[in-house]
Amino acid sequence: MLIEGIFAAVPTPFYPDERVYFRKLEANMARYSRSLLSGMLLLGSTGEAVALNDAESREVLRVAAEAAAPDKVLIAGVGRESVKATVELAEAAAGFQYDAVLVRTPTYYASQMSPAAVLHHFRSVADRSPLPVLLYNIPRCVPYDIPIDLIAELAQHPNILGIKDSSGSVARIHATVESTRSAPRRTVTVTPVFEAVTARMLAVKTGESGTFVSAGDLAGGSALASAPPVAAIKTRTKEVGFQVLTGSTAILLESLEGGASGAILGFAACAPQACQEVYLAWKDHDLELAEEKLRRISGPSRRIVGEMGISGVKYACDFNGYYGGRVRAPLLAVTADERAEIEGLLAGIRN
Repeated sequence: MLIEGIFAAVPTPFYPDERVYFRKLEANMARYSRSLLSGMLLLGSTGEAVALNDAESREVLRVAAEAAAPDKVLIAGVGRESVKATVELAEAAAGFQYDAVLVRTPTYYASQMSPAAVLHHFRSVADRSPLPVLLYNIPRCVPYDIPIDLIAELAQHPNILGIKDSSGSVARIHATVESTRSAPRRTVTVTPVFEAVTARMLAVKTGESGTFVSAGDLAGGSALASAPPVAAIKTRTKEVGFQVLTGSTAILLESLEGGASGAILGFAACAPQACQEVYLAWKDHDLELAEEKLRRISGPSRRIVGEMGISGVKYACDFNGYYGGRVRAPLLAVTADERAEIEGLLAGIRN
């Protein structure tokens, strides 16, 4: 699977009574689908995944997948405290036609998460997951920084395709890229313009888009409904290695310059276009414009995502036309002063 470009870390919307607001999730996914984003991550840290039970998690994955455009790559956060539970959620994601799963290190028995235990966890999940695995390194939330040599070893696994690194360290991104250059290369299916071909694009079947009656059938007195013809998807292949993505807006450009394939960003949840503009300028080899675009969003991202956290992201979504809503307790909502500050920070970054 090609995991390249900018991905939004999608928040999970809630009603005031903290039930999941699925209609708003549908609306958000439909709007993200109209953007230039490469795809979306559901049930990541920004999605408050640890605050949802298993039934809610499965329903979030289902609703989001059904509302997303087929050409958007979907990644499901499936991290759980056991291999068994992680694989079960990965299997559910596969049933909803996700393209990859994001797996974090277990946290509760942190003192016992030795390199050998972490290696065993990720390998065991990858052995049994029906979807390719992205490792998730987020030392801010998980009291474990996956060692670079361990990542290099895991990169040899045929079902581990990359990592999202949210350490915020440029040096670490560069070291990860260098240490995984020898990882096996994979042949992935892409479009003629080298964009990802998703599971939902390939799953389009005859009969899914309504009924169709040919003129010949009508003339012959037969009016049996059949599916309209579906044009075949034109594809080609591309060779990719271990794919490294940053989770930090501030180091986006340096990460791309150092060999990262893209980013999964909390700030892209409220400002997808602004984040995408950095990537597109870099792809066009206009480094000066890319730096200008990044300077525009680095400060707001640092303050809203890095300091205010999920409640800041959710209010930023509200302000920019998406539905953020409230956070689930024990997280606290932003204050009135913080709301005013967010509005000021985003005044020139509307989406």
